[in-house]
Amino acid sequence: MSIPQSGGGPIERHEQMAEYLAEGCKPKEDWRIGTEHEKFGYCRDTLKPLPYEGERSIRAVLEALRDSYGWDPVEEGGHLIGLTKDGANVSLEPGGALELSGAPLETIHQTCDEVNEHLREVKEISDKIGVGFIGLGAAPIWKHEEMPLMPKGRYKLMNDYMQQVGTMGTTMMRRTCTVQVNLDFGSEADMVQKFRVALALQPLAVALFANSPFFEGKLNGHKSYRSLVWRNLDDARTGMLPFAFDEGFGFEAYVQYALDVPMYFVYRDGKYINALGQSFRDFLKGELPALPGEKPTLSDWADHLTTIFPEARLKKFIEMRGADGGPWRRLCALPAFWVGLTYDQTALDAAWDMAKGWSAETREALRVAASVDGLQGEVDGMKIHDLAKEAVNIAHAGLKARARPGSGGLVPDETHFLNALQDSIESGKTPADELLEHYHGDWNGDITRIFPEYSY
Repeated sequence: MSIPQSGGGPIERHEQMAEYLAEGCKPKEDWRIGTEHEKFGYCRDTLKPLPYEGERSIRAVLEALRDSYGWDPVEEGGHLIGLTKDGANVSLEPGGALELSGAPLETIHQTCDEVNEHLREVKEISDKIGVGFIGLGAAPIWKHEEMPLMPKGRYKLMNDYMQQVGTMGTTMMRRTCTVQVNLDFGSEADMVQKFRVALALQPLAVALFANSPFFEGKLNGHKSYRSLVWRNLDDARTGMLPFAFDEGFGFEAYVQYALDVPMYFVYRDGKYINALGQSFRDFLKGELPALPGEKPTLSDWADHLTTIFPEARLKKFIEMRGADGGPWRRLCALPAFWVGLTYDQTALDAAWDMAKGWSAETREALRVAASVDGLQGEVDGMKIHDLAKEAVNIAHAGLKARARPGSGGLVPDETHFLNALQDSIESGKTPADELLEHYHGDWNGDITRIFPEYSY
């Protein structure tokens, strides 16, 4: 989850909101890669989720990262709720999952090194205090009441509101984890093409990264239960955004959409002010009930954009949001997949050619089929396995054309980061399929075996 935004002056013209998004336009040589991933923490002896306080806790992990590895603390209300260093930050999801929001980096080699370093630090700390961390799309055995709510004002407001809209908002907050990548665009036209490709092909990421077949100690009937949760969270702020495929879509169209998304809060003087369900349009007129007579700043607009949760999200960059959290190889494979598809124009054009004929109904059906059946899903005679194979091949060609070397020039490009996905294409099996094979085979239905065998 995002931290409060800062640095924006008052909104005096409507156009400033679209201009804020357009500030993300960069020349290709300045495009960067920001990878984020979340993971569940637990006590190794009891397999219970980590509390916020105590010897074995989220706070203990954060303090050790601060004291041993030079991270700077982020506090709210006297609570340590995050860390920052070198353009990256470590933050807490509502139920205590630990998230690394990586720095914007030039290559996937660098972002994978960053992931490796973070997981090494976390593991060294975890081993000392008897806790573990695991990457999955959904908590495999824990119930809602077992998951603590982290001491962040934003989460308290969200928790209350989520119980009034949709059916699975509090499940999302406490018991799901993702890996995502944030990517740049060069112009409004480039943003439009990338955003449409991101939305249309997001179901393929759902399928390839599916890793949540268990929930509350049982099979849940989905390869990606996390995707099901997001489909039942809050229709006003989630989904596949069909309007993005309309003629004339651009920054202003996204502004109009965002203005219609009900607000969560306004951040003032270190506190979150309850604006649940209120209208940013009213805020612009100085008629927000939470702050009568006050008009918003660009920081308020930036904060509001972080409360919108579609499958691809637009800020000053594009966030790819459809993938389950997962094992190490998948953490590096997600940026490889999307960078390969979008940072080379020939690849981007090929990706758009794949999807440009699909209707909104087809895109949504693919999303559902990917969630339920993973690579085995099928819609209108199209097999997700075939579509995923084509997309991975396009991404491979895109990375090869990008030709960004690593390991001091010994590795000529970034294509090897797709190996995990190519293995899935060849075998037809995603992480969820592997987990299900274990469940029905050597685990004899004991889901707790997932912790010693799949933790970082």
